[in-house]
Amino acid sequence: MRIALIGYGKMGREIEKIALERGHSISFKVTRENANYSPSDLTSSDIAIEFSVPEAAKRNIQKCFEANLPVVVGTTAWYDDFDAVVETCTSKQQSLFYASNFSLGVNLFWKLTETMATLIEGHPEYSPRINEIHHTEKLDTPSGTAITTAEKLIGAQQKVTDWKLVKEKEMSQEYLPITAERLPNVPGTHTVTYESEIDKIELTHEAKSRKGFALGSVLAAEFLVDQKGVFTMNDLLGL
Repeated sequence: MRIALIGYGKMGREIEKIALERGHSISFKVTRENANYSPSDLTSSDIAIEFSVPEAAKRNIQKCFEANLPVVVGTTAWYDDFDAVVETCTSKQQSLFYASNFSLGVNLFWKLTETMATLIEGHPEYSPRINEIHHTEKLDTPSGTAITTAEKLIGAQQKVTDWKLVKEKEMSQEYLPITAERLPNVPGTHTVTYESEIDKIELTHEAKSRKGFALGSVLAAEFLVDQKGVFTMNDLLGL
């Protein structure tokens, strides 16, 4: 495949490395210097992988649609525009693969989160919370992965119906607390905790590097290149 990389920061460089290892080529790169590229610049590519910034994501996706180019989107915090993007994708018969996290391990972590929420629902003495830790360059708080984790947990039980970003770890019967920490050189750690007065149960996913996210995005591109419609990691992994 000829891949257009929209966003060439640390993730973009890791994706490039994985793509080349898997026999693909990089046909176009979008950096800060050429951020005003046109859809015609994408026509030499087979697919785009988009890891930019939230305020540019929708514009980048639309350019891919105009170029009739399938696009894999790893940027998060653009989901206020999600319905409009999906409508355009469907009406114009385009291809979109989106995920708040492309790591295989994280997607398995989400399935375990759902299972744990279902099991513990019958034990009201336990209160859930989520903590996430990321590198200091992370732009969105809480992370897209933390929000998806919260949505998975909330959807699997009826005890709490909403989440809330809080400054310190706490227990609540009314909502799901999320705490976010920003530390140097942390690819991403997410922990779901259930705590009662007598004990604590924790489920944690800790990324060791960006490689898992990069590999997942390239696998998504390989999956999407011959597809039409809107897809997620559940489609790729058969979950």
